[in-house]
Amino acid sequence: MSNQPMIPFSTTIHVRDTCLCLHAQRAARALARRFDTAMKAVGLTNGQFSLMMALNRPEPPPMGPVAHLLAMDRTTLTAALKPLTRRGWVSIEPDPKDKRGKRLRLTEEGTAILSAALPIWRDTHATVEAELSSGDADGLRQDLMEISR
Repeated sequence: MSNQPMIPFSTTIHVRDTCLCLHAQRAARALARRFDTAMKAVGLTNGQFSLMMALNRPEPPPMGPVAHLLAMDRTTLTAALKPLTRRGWVSIEPDPKDKRGKRLRLTEEGTAILSAALPIWRDTHATVEAELSSGDADGLRQDLMEISR
């Protein structure tokens, strides 16, 4: 028999109703499913779209800043890049300034896929924003950015 005190069910209900982490996780999963469904038409997941968009820069970025932007470690980024490189949408190249480093480049095919995905993202994003009962997408974005710092 345990000496641990029982947690009242009312506490469980309180956590369920007020936990910011739980609500953020649920919202993130719902948004991910929604964008995954929309992006399926061009063969991308929402995560792949975000990753490829992060590579859409005038100069190919190093891995570190991309991992930081996407809030993932380098190992996770490397794993996320594999299906994109296999499909020929992203290339990983030596950094000309530091041979130990890598630069990430969208290929021509990758840019074409990203261009096809952008209108899908715009439409889906506009729909999600329009469904916010507060009508304050900018406020929500700001709050989420403050939490993720």
